[in-house]
Amino acid sequence: MDTMTTPEPFPAARFIKEIGRGTKGARSMSREDAKLLYGAMLDGRVSDLELGGILLAMRIKGESVEEIAGFMDAAERSFAPLPAPPGDFAPVLIPSYNGARKLANLTPLLALLLAREGVPVLVHGVQEDPGRVTTAEIFAEMGIGPSGSTAEMLDAFAAGRPCFMPIERLAPELAHQLSLRRILGVRNSTHTLVKILQPFEGPALRLVSYTHPEYLAMLTAYFETAAPHARGDAFLMRGTEGETVANANRAQEINWFHAGQKTLLVERDAPTDELAPAPEGRDAAATADWIGRALRGEQPVPPPIAAQVAQCVQVARALRQAV
Repeated sequence: MDTMTTPEPFPAARFIKEIGRGTKGARSMSREDAKLLYGAMLDGRVSDLELGGILLAMRIKGESVEEIAGFMDAAERSFAPLPAPPGDFAPVLIPSYNGARKLANLTPLLALLLAREGVPVLVHGVQEDPGRVTTAEIFAEMGIGPSGSTAEMLDAFAAGRPCFMPIERLAPELAHQLSLRRILGVRNSTHTLVKILQPFEGPALRLVSYTHPEYLAMLTAYFETAAPHARGDAFLMRGTEGETVANANRAQEINWFHAGQKTLLVERDAPTDELAPAPEGRDAAATADWIGRALRGEQPVPPPIAAQVAQCVQVARALRQAV
């Protein structure tokens, strides 16, 4: 006898009525309502019709701080937390959900430089993205495959290697929400959530990027007022084609959030025509080869990335000492 039960449907109409009135008439949900709704979405208790309406309504309206906080409350309950790794440093989280089209994707260089300093580095994201070169593809060229378990992650940290964990392994329900982009053609709120995710039991340093200016204000308010301080710190910067690695040619402004306080960590460089050394090609193989040479000292590490590494090392050490 089949004992499987169908999840009880969640009545989403009252939420859609509030958020679906367009950019001028829509009202934001409370943190608790956002948690309830997103939890039901992750559980598969919202019908496809209602789910499409919710995702598009939020895309048009934009997320409030309270909504992102409520969504995150539900998201963190949907997967088992990762154990805090031993050692002198708190882990550093590098989300990688964009890849690169015009500039070489140097996220793997950042991760490998941090790991070389003894920092546990967890890179999480997508494995492929049509038209872009992903971090996972570059790692694969360097012999670093995806990790499928907590044990493999801890083994990588112990060996001084960064760990790449696909979002499908880290948080399957969130991965499903991300996959809806292929159906709807546009991103949804989950793309913001995965970039601010903190899956460890203990504190960690999150490297967070934004692309559109309106997200700078929202994420600043989130880290100042709504993000649990016990989850660790965050560096917030404009993304390099959406990635959280410093631009090799021109340092972006980076703000550091610690216990709800914002500190300007890096000022934005003035425009320049000088270009840092870079891979001749943008494909995964050429980028991996260039990163390997940079790690061996045969190519100079771009100064903005070297500075980013030093900043991460300092804060990751301080976070571990504070525990």
